[in-house]
Amino acid sequence: MDRKILRQSLENYRTPFEEESAFVDEFIELTYDENAFLRSRLEGHFTGSAWIVNKRRTHTLLTLHKKLNRWLQLGGHADGVENLLEVSMQEAREESGLTSLRLVGNGIFDIDKHVIPHKGDIPEHFHYDVRYLIEAELNEPLTISNESTDLAWIPFDSVEDMVGFNPSILRMLEKTSRSEYAI
Repeated sequence: MDRKILRQSLENYRTPFEEESAFVDEFIELTYDENAFLRSRLEGHFTGSAWIVNKRRTHTLLTLHKKLNRWLQLGGHADGVENLLEVSMQEAREESGLTSLRLVGNGIFDIDKHVIPHKGDIPEHFHYDVRYLIEAELNEPLTISNESTDLAWIPFDSVEDMVGFNPSILRMLEKTSRSEYAI
């Protein structure tokens, strides 16, 4: 997968959620920027994330992000890699230690544009996050990476309590319960 395939996937991406629909065109436009996959593009850049669920669709794996101090899905910077599924899977492995990861469905699960606050010499900027639905074994041991303070399988009915009002995570949770992603 490269930026051309990503662009085609985004052009074909459909969502019933207005907040996603509102920025699909921005994602498509970003694929034309030669620096779109580099964190050095200070206005904003692509990232890849994994919404990890167990096979029975009762839990999701969240990480307590060390820098942001918030419970989030696993993911990270593309650092020049144009295959955002590959980025998502690599980040999921590195941030969880899981080896049982497998893609559910055949493409993009969710997209989100969100602001990352100024920190140190890095100015406030946007992450254009492309997310994939990934399944993993609930009983596999977890390894907390140096990017996290904690890592846990959260029951679906406790996710909102953990993340507070985070519309993008609540949207992914809602999508997971839809028939095309249910078991």
